[in-house]
Amino acid sequence: METKITREPFWYLATPYSKYSEGIEAAFEEAAKATASLIKCGVRVYCPIAHTHPIAVYGKLDPLDHTIWLPADMPLMEAAVGLIVVKMEGWNKSKGIKAEIDKFREDEKPILYMEWKNV
Repeated sequence: METKITREPFWYLATPYSKYSEGIEAAFEEAAKATASLIKCGVRVYCPIAHTHPIAVYGKLDPLDHTIWLPADMPLMEAAVGLIVVKMEGWNKSKGIKAEIDKFREDEKPILYMEWKNV
């Protein structure tokens, strides 16, 4: 039996984390809601906050250490077709989002901005 690996296109979803005024747990919850809203619309999406916050918590990794998370997310940024930035509170002050935007600009990939209200 032959195994075939395919790569379906997906978007990388950037959300604030440490700069979110209600804390990182609330940032995770809002990131998960934003991710779910896109999935419901049929958008394939990877959100590092929604997908890795539990890994940081339960794996006892520093959730704010960019030296851990940016390298871990780099292959996913490189594989993504583009970036969607969720305009949650604090998004424009986030060092992580700035690094993600810079990477996608450098790679000349599309960057979209998504309006979001805390619901």
